[in-house]
Amino acid sequence: MGEGVKAMLARPIQLADEVAKQCGAARCFRAECGELKARADKLAALLRQAARADLYDRPAARIMAGAQQALLKASSLAARCASAHPRLRRLFTLSPAAGFPRTIGLLDTALEDVAWLLRISSPRSGGGGGDDDGDADDGDLRGLPNIAQNEPILFLIWDHVARLHTGGLAARADSAANLASLARDSQHFAKLIIEEDGVPPLLRLLKEGTDDGQEAAARALGLLGCDDESIDKLVQAGVCSVFAAALKDPPMRVQAAVADAIGTLADRSATCQELFAQNSTIRYLVGHLASGTIQEHSRYSVGSSSSKNSAAAPQHMTSLHSVVLAKTLSMRHGGDRDTSSTDEPPRVSNEQDAKRNQMQSVVQSAMAAKTKTNGSLIPPFRPQLGTSGSSGRGAVREVEDPETKARLKAMAARALWKLARGHLVVCKSITDSRALLCFAVLLEKGDGGMGTSVQYFSAMAIMEISRVAEHSLALRQSAFKPSSPAAKAVVDQLLHIVSKGDYDELLLPCISALGCLARTFTASENRVIAPLVELLDEREPPVIKEAVLALTKFACNENHLHVNHCKAIVDNGGARHLVQLVYLGDEVQIEALILLCFIALHVPESEELAQAGVLAVLLWASKQAHMIQDMRVDALLPDAKGRLELFQSRASSWIARKWDSEALVPDQGIYNS
Repeated sequence: MGEGVKAMLARPIQLADEVAKQCGAARCFRAECGELKARADKLAALLRQAARADLYDRPAARIMAGAQQALLKASSLAARCASAHPRLRRLFTLSPAAGFPRTIGLLDTALEDVAWLLRISSPRSGGGGGDDDGDADDGDLRGLPNIAQNEPILFLIWDHVARLHTGGLAARADSAANLASLARDSQHFAKLIIEEDGVPPLLRLLKEGTDDGQEAAARALGLLGCDDESIDKLVQAGVCSVFAAALKDPPMRVQAAVADAIGTLADRSATCQELFAQNSTIRYLVGHLASGTIQEHSRYSVGSSSSKNSAAAPQHMTSLHSVVLAKTLSMRHGGDRDTSSTDEPPRVSNEQDAKRNQMQSVVQSAMAAKTKTNGSLIPPFRPQLGTSGSSGRGAVREVEDPETKARLKAMAARALWKLARGHLVVCKSITDSRALLCFAVLLEKGDGGMGTSVQYFSAMAIMEISRVAEHSLALRQSAFKPSSPAAKAVVDQLLHIVSKGDYDELLLPCISALGCLARTFTASENRVIAPLVELLDEREPPVIKEAVLALTKFACNENHLHVNHCKAIVDNGGARHLVQLVYLGDEVQIEALILLCFIALHVPESEELAQAGVLAVLLWASKQAHMIQDMRVDALLPDAKGRLELFQSRASSWIARKWDSEALVPDQGIYNS
């Protein structure tokens, strides 16, 4: 109990003693004063008992204020009855029917409230030990105090927070779950929980409780961060460091709940992003992401020492992970092989073998180049470490059920996605850990049908990292250089999803990521443009818009290979699709026109532009008020028209003049023939 609560109790105790003394000296209404004295004595005893207890501060402040008001009224009434002069008594009109019953009722209310306060502030029998007998009566609410009659939710919060302080382990877990439910229902309830000092006991439960209690506490803390003010209070309470510590130790379902809460807080506060980055949170999340995804992980999880003598035998590359892993293992072990490997994948057809071997050769070349630069720095094998750096936790991870493992992996991916959003330092930490390879493998393999959306979270994480890399040359050079196996793995998976073209939750973030990485592709990397151009042909409006935006990043002036990319767009039939979108694509007209202007500026001599009637569409667009009002169009359109008029043939100019004079939109059938 703090000094503030002791100060609150001093005045009510003094008033209770004064009321008892005054009632004892009463010269009129002695029977009524006797009732006041009995209640004042009882209240004084309860208040002295409260002074020796460890009270729950928040309700104590309200209850003591109410008790003090009741005692002040009782003292005023008793003082009149104790007046010595009989004539003075006649000047006061005392109404026992109204004054005494009302005051006695106030004292009774104060007695009940103080008794309730003592009840919730006292540890339950056996509650600290966490055994079943001690928790038997912890699940029942401990009476509704009179002070909370007008706001029963406040009483619920008080009761659950009190049980977090004094209840048994099972009761504390149940109260944390109830607080999480209240916070989920309403932001007002979440703010009330924070105001009523619910955060410290939740943090204590996360550190010391049972598995159920820790999981419930993590969920509740994540839900309490409903706005900037609430998150600031959570940060001041130390939630970031507690979450980082909780990620180190099993059980995995608690770690999954913590990772989910980290993602929620990081999504709502840039301050949390910075603090989590400083508390080794990234390292633990990447460790959980890599466990079971790849067998080795630079910096955080290193391969088993037994693999020195049992490296994988020559095998067919059946997945992206096996390609990269096989080359990395061969680099580390100097080519030593053991044909007794138990991880050999099933055989595949000769055609698939050829494709896999081709991918392997690409990765081998890249890794060989990297080895030539820093091969002497490759660390030797060490015994495999668990997620938190302790080899003893690997066995615990093995006994977890597949659903829990999949959920932890998904929540780690989600947390990394939220942490990476717009934060260069976090993105650098993620890419330095080679988490990109984990994301690529998860994009390829998924979660084995567990329904955790880990593919979506991985795609969104790649997209956010790519968005930051778009504006950071250092990050592009370190994480997405052409010789990086992880970068190649990511691009391969992005292209696979985009080429497949299925309109699902993965398509849009993958398109966006490819666009953000436009400046990382070399002139010889010509496989990216064609899948994006194909998405311009009669697809869903969001897909078309995202594809146009991605292609614009290839064709814009900031991309030093814009001429090569513009030629590739035209060669793959992009001009014809863009002309149709400018005329008919209501939602993407402006974006399609901007891309068409870049193409006209960079490759005006292209015969495909003349055949597609690009000059005509630019002339038509220059007369559309809603288009030329866009500042980007106004800056590009005049120069694009001038370049095309300079390079296009006389016949194309004649057609353009004819369409311009008629002020008609060409028939759509011309472009579909």
